[in-house]
Amino acid sequence: MDPRPLPARTTDLAEGTLWPGVGDPIRLLTEITAWLRSYGATSTRRTYAEGLGLPTSVTDLRDWLSRADHTWVRVLRAYADTLDLTAALHADLTDPERNRPPTRPGRFRPLHWLRWCASTGLDPVTASSIDVLTWQDALRAAGAAPATRTRMLATVRTLYQHLAAAGLVTANPADLDRRRLGLRDPQPAKTILTLTPAEVAALLNAAARPRPGASPRDRLRARAVVALFTLGLRVSELCDLDHPDLHTTRGRRALRVTGKGGKIRTVYLTDLAESALTDYFDALPTAPTTTVTRSTVAGRAPLLITRTGTRCDRRDIWSLLRRLATAADLHELAGAMHPHALRHFYVTTAMEQGAHITDVQSDVGHARVDTTQRVYNHATRDPSRTAATHVGDTLTRHLEQTP
Repeated sequence: MDPRPLPARTTDLAEGTLWPGVGDPIRLLTEITAWLRSYGATSTRRTYAEGLGLPTSVTDLRDWLSRADHTWVRVLRAYADTLDLTAALHADLTDPERNRPPTRPGRFRPLHWLRWCASTGLDPVTASSIDVLTWQDALRAAGAAPATRTRMLATVRTLYQHLAAAGLVTANPADLDRRRLGLRDPQPAKTILTLTPAEVAALLNAAARPRPGASPRDRLRARAVVALFTLGLRVSELCDLDHPDLHTTRGRRALRVTGKGGKIRTVYLTDLAESALTDYFDALPTAPTTTVTRSTVAGRAPLLITRTGTRCDRRDIWSLLRRLATAADLHELAGAMHPHALRHFYVTTAMEQGAHITDVQSDVGHARVDTTQRVYNHATRDPSRTAATHVGDTLTRHLEQTP
């Protein structure tokens, strides 16, 4: 939510206008923070916070911290810690003149639930189902796709489930029949984008080649990103990796990956991934050695960092892969390229090479082996996985025997 109130409003916290329309912003933010903390992965917390319209950048948090209310500052710092923004926020406060990376607000950001509530003067605690329906109408009028509205409604509904359990609201206003709202229309099954080994190799090569605007360090980071994705990681898992997650176990380099639900799994590095990380670390100003080692940096130092030293953002990773696909002359794939395509590549390639499905399931962190099987079965199949050849050969033989 934008911490700056509407122009016609006062900014005095005592009058309850720090957060437009909210009668008790401290209680509401405290409960939202408690709800976010129930998710183990920082990326999940940020996704939900952003989906609600809450501040997820240091710039917005800095504005909110300017309020001279000690209780509010304490609550806001707890919120920042939940999103892993405390260190960046401290650096910003101690050096306010430093350059900050530009933010990229989403197209519908003003219509995210808490921002929409603020713009209409509605206290989210008193919101009714009619208010939620009005909000959905505003999203539809703004051109939001059904999938976008479904996702945003799901986030709001989940939040209110917590607020109801905490006693802050008496009912869940977002507990609506999505089917009646036209948000769950049957969609045709989508074929999973399946990359071939040659296409993945082309992405790796494109990452290493000079590109306009990409420094040598940028290219090494790009190659490390693609190499790590070939381990079957989710984009959120890759962005959340910290230096201490890189370790040695059973004599082999590995990553400690935090997946959905905060579940931790060990992902072993391939020679390709280890080499790519080593080259990337060597290019950093503080690279301590020429081999991949555990960092001595205290705290949650990101494994991969941007040019400004901040944690990589999943939107940046998504955009990077599409640029690499274009640079690799994979023009037919560039528009559809996404991080999950490389995760699917891991599953399909591993199983086609004879890996046991339960091993693949453990590698990628699927909760059920059925999920792994579904990814494999829904992927565009390798020609060796079709019976068409056998049918064709049989027909050919019969045709040859026909006088």
